[in-house]
Amino acid sequence: MAYLDYSKKIDNILLKDKRYRKEAYNFVLNALNHTISKLPKPRHITGRELLEGIKDFGISQFGPMVFEVFEHWGIETTDDFGEIVFNLIEQGLLSKTETDSKDDFKDVFDLKDTFKKEFKFIL
Repeated sequence: MAYLDYSKKIDNILLKDKRYRKEAYNFVLNALNHTISKLPKPRHITGRELLEGIKDFGISQFGPMVFEVFEHWGIETTDDFGEIVFNLIEQGLLSKTETDSKDDFKDVFDLKDTFKKEFKFIL
């Protein structure tokens, strides 16, 4: 997909849904690629697997500031990542199976507590 087409689709999302910043969408797509690259061979991943990948990729990119970065982008819960994923699906930037739903992302873990525990030694 050409970059301009990709960028236009993200802009279309932002026109309809102003809850999340453009960086959040780019991050989720990068986290998905990162997560899939860690698998023995590429395959469709579940919402929970993506959330684990988002957690790991977020920590690797932002360290102890990861939750603050997510908050800046409008993300406070795992549910927010589900909303972002399904916005990307609606624009044809991601695909889903019959069994995938936003509920796969609902209250999977507490983002703030998870990252606080991850970096407890720093506090």
